[in-house]
Amino acid sequence: MTITHARFVTLPVSDQERAKDFYVTALGFEVVADRQMGPVRWLQVAPAGAQTSFTLAAPAQGFAPGSAQGIMLESADLQADCARLTAAGAQVEGPVDLPWGRQATLRDPDGNGFILAAPVPAGF
Repeated sequence: MTITHARFVTLPVSDQERAKDFYVTALGFEVVADRQMGPVRWLQVAPAGAQTSFTLAAPAQGFAPGSAQGIMLESADLQADCARLTAAGAQVEGPVDLPWGRQATLRDPDGNGFILAAPVPAGF
């Protein structure tokens, strides 16, 4: 196999501009692409330097807003990120300690669900 990484993950959103604001302002992501392609707006965001980006897809593209769940994001400072996200108005639950590490959950304005996780503990 020569697969190296996931290029992008599609996140169904009801309003691309509102979603862009959330991902850029609350999560600190960068806009990777924002272009009109016929009737479709191709909008991608990603953490700085990431290989995988998120495509914020409008309902007209055939996706139900809020249907993406369980996407895991890793945080180098989970406690600080949870505090910053809460201050920015994000719905954050946790963090909690689990056998496989410390995690919190959050939702974007459309209800897409993420797990924000600290690095996996050594030896796990």
